[in-house]
Amino acid sequence: MLPELQNLLELQKTDREILRLNEEIAALPKRVAAIEQKLAGTKAVLEQAEAAVKADDAARRKYESTIQDLQQKISKYRDQSLEVKTNEQYRALQHEIDFAQQEIRATEDKILDMMVSAETREKQVKAAEADLKAETREIEKEKEEARQRSAEDQQQLAEWTAKRDQLRAGVSADLLRHYDRVVKLRKTGLSEVRDHKCTACQVMLRPQTYNEVRSGEQVVICDSCQRILYFDPAAEVVVEKPTTPARRRPRPKADAPQGWYYRPEYREHGEVLLGFSNANSMATRRIYDFNTGRQIGDIVLREGDYHLAFPEDFSGDYIRLNGSWNEAEVESWGNEMPMNALDSLHADLQAARTENSRRHSEPAEAAR
Repeated sequence: MLPELQNLLELQKTDREILRLNEEIAALPKRVAAIEQKLAGTKAVLEQAEAAVKADDAARRKYESTIQDLQQKISKYRDQSLEVKTNEQYRALQHEIDFAQQEIRATEDKILDMMVSAETREKQVKAAEADLKAETREIEKEKEEARQRSAEDQQQLAEWTAKRDQLRAGVSADLLRHYDRVVKLRKTGLSEVRDHKCTACQVMLRPQTYNEVRSGEQVVICDSCQRILYFDPAAEVVVEKPTTPARRRPRPKADAPQGWYYRPEYREHGEVLLGFSNANSMATRRIYDFNTGRQIGDIVLREGDYHLAFPEDFSGDYIRLNGSWNEAEVESWGNEMPMNALDSLHADLQAARTENSRRHSEPAEAAR
């Protein structure tokens, strides 16, 4: 993978962590407000209990004042009864005295009831005070933890930001601008390629694009979502085939009109696949990049059988591979070998190497 792509992958992880930390830091005031709101509810319960006690005290004092007023009236009525001249006047004053005494008894009953309820009120106040004290202690602990977490987040944010600056310095300005633009639009700037698809937008990639991403030798942009694509070999699903007895690799037919060859070093191109075909006394040669399957250069036509027409291609190291695609099929590929054909040639090359390794190891084992 290109160093720039590796830096971008790390940058995307860093940006996600910075976003998470910023969101957590921004959420702290709301969290503290929620904690304080919880405490406010307990305070309200205590205030209500205290207000009820004060209301009872005020009512009791009012009742006591009422009793004093009634007692004064009774005293006045009794003094007046000593001065009356007629029985009717006396009975009227006595009636007022009896009524006042009834009012005193009723008011005293109310005071007694309030004294009983006062005990309950006091218990409620003490319970609310205890709850408030315990909850205040717990909430202060939560607030302190929140403050500590915020301080840790701030420290981590500074570290991640420094790392982000360092990673951005390792990416070219043009690629960085593209990454920033896509992140602003789609939240992420890179997408993994898996099963021939961009995992972000789920759009299938063209074979050439997929091969280019898989090779990791250049920056490839998704045509659909514009994210920068990358391939992770570790995430590639390997389908385990049932264990069967090893079969010998079929040998390519020497007289076949088609021929496929692997060259580990071919001119300035490095690893390549050479495809030859014979038709109408003419030989055709195509060169493909070994990793991407992309055609290199033009198709070359020469007279005669391809072995004789292209002798320079059969000097040096090469391995003949199995491939049965006819000229019409190869012509339909255009400038890029399809993935199934490329994988087939890769698999046959591996089988050929394994067979050669086994063939060379058998004499050594026999000599021991």
